[in-house]
Amino acid sequence: MNQNPVITVYRGAMPESEHRVHLAAVTLDGALIASCGEPYRQTFARSSAKPLQAIPLVESGGADDYGLTDAELALVCASHNGEALHVGIAAGLLAKLGLDASALQCGAHDPYHKPSADALRAAGTLPTALHNNCSGKHAGMLALAKTIGAPTEGYLAVDHPVQQRMLAAVSDMSGVPAGEIQLGVDGCGVPVFGLPLAALALAFARLGTPEELVPARAAACRRIVEAIRAHPECLAGDDRFDTRLIRATRGRLVGKLGAEGVFAVTVPDAGLGLAVKVGDGSVRALYPAVTEALLQLGWLDQAEAQELAEFHRPVLRNWQGTAVGRIEPEFRLERP
Repeated sequence: MNQNPVITVYRGAMPESEHRVHLAAVTLDGALIASCGEPYRQTFARSSAKPLQAIPLVESGGADDYGLTDAELALVCASHNGEALHVGIAAGLLAKLGLDASALQCGAHDPYHKPSADALRAAGTLPTALHNNCSGKHAGMLALAKTIGAPTEGYLAVDHPVQQRMLAAVSDMSGVPAGEIQLGVDGCGVPVFGLPLAALALAFARLGTPEELVPARAAACRRIVEAIRAHPECLAGDDRFDTRLIRATRGRLVGKLGAEGVFAVTVPDAGLGLAVKVGDGSVRALYPAVTEALLQLGWLDQAEAQELAEFHRPVLRNWQGTAVGRIEPEFRLERP
């Protein structure tokens, strides 16, 4: 096994920092086809679990009951930028439920999208929970609560019926018994799932290729993936890797970021999944790692990689705009 799979940060010609990479790529039966670092490392999925957490909403009939559009369903899976588009879709989804932003328990933060954050400050307006990157997920949780007749208050609690259904979905998709999934609290207040990296990859393989799942779950997975493919701008934003990956591959790959250096990818209809964790949680190392892994796996061609070049080997610049270094993926995947 490669004992030192790293992303190296160079200043000039000299290595200055290193980020260790853990990675698992699996087939639909869970077989490990490529890895580096610790492919079974216990990892909190963080926001990469959002497409999996959307499954109970669709399965329950809630997406149909409340007439969710594909854009709204994609936002339920999103860690969005907080742009006007995202805020408007989240508000519209809540309106369909007869609710408003006061029902969201995710808290407020500045938009990830700097021009949107700057515009709020210039207007003297504070961000609301609608600007939170998780507002779509929380709106989806509220929709699920109303669909199944559960209270909308307290939906963050681990024993709430909404969270129990989401835990069950993650368990079923990953193959990890619910009692063995480590639970923590995510940045937005809801339970977050700790499981082996390879199990997260398996969940994403099944998400994109759900033919072996029961019909209702298979239909839910297909609907979620198609909604994200149709509206990649709702999953993140035009300047974000998640959105750009879907666009560069014309929907052939669908991937989702998680905080602390996590990313998961499905190859819809091919029965393949990938999960990546940067050991120190660094986002600057994450996208070079994911892009390089996709190239080595043959899931990304050179033309597609060129569209993602700014994420693959980012150039480091100082405050004057001068190129002073670069970030290089320097690992080789292990094959069984």
